[in-house]
Amino acid sequence: MLTEFNFFGVFMAPIVVYAIAALPVTMLIRFLLWWSGIMKWFWHLALFEVALYTCVLCLMILYV
Repeated sequence: MLTEFNFFGVFMAPIVVYAIAALPVTMLIRFLLWWSGIMKWFWHLALFEVALYTCVLCLMILYV
């Protein structure tokens, strides 16, 4: 069950914590995709990166 997180007396919704935690995971996946050359396959990089972040965030919410 998702509960609020206490951050120095400020209660934050779980989506905020997951959104912050999804950033480094997304950056790592982006780095691996650039390194392997797969990012050159995508036509609209910004749209792909937003979709990648959204997918990582949704997977973290579902499985963490």
